[in-house]
Amino acid sequence: MQQISESELVLMKIIWRNGGAALYSFIMEELEKEQNEWKKNTVLTLLSRLVEKGYLKTNKIGRRNEYEALVAEQEYQAMQTNSFLDRIFGGNVRSLVSTLLQEDRLSAEELKEIEKYWEEQK
Repeated sequence: MQQISESELVLMKIIWRNGGAALYSFIMEELEKEQNEWKKNTVLTLLSRLVEKGYLKTNKIGRRNEYEALVAEQEYQAMQTNSFLDRIFGGNVRSLVSTLLQEDRLSAEELKEIEKYWEEQK
């Protein structure tokens, strides 16, 4: 799938938080709560791009538009993680984990949680 911009991701997160579908008016309310002052045309353009890229579909409810996610948040996270891992670390997970440990981004406790999770998945 095509990459999405940071701005498009803001909208996707609102839709995902709302169970995977949201009316345009709800999206605007959430943006206002986040103190995001995008204009109507900006939001409509971003939503149209997400539809074109296959991340959303539009459902007509009377005269209102509901935007429904076609890609689940976990699916998007997995795609982005794999893309990042391939681009930055050549697919080498050990290098990624090593970097996280060296930069104190992954604590010993978190590493133990990951090991426990790994064992449970076997």
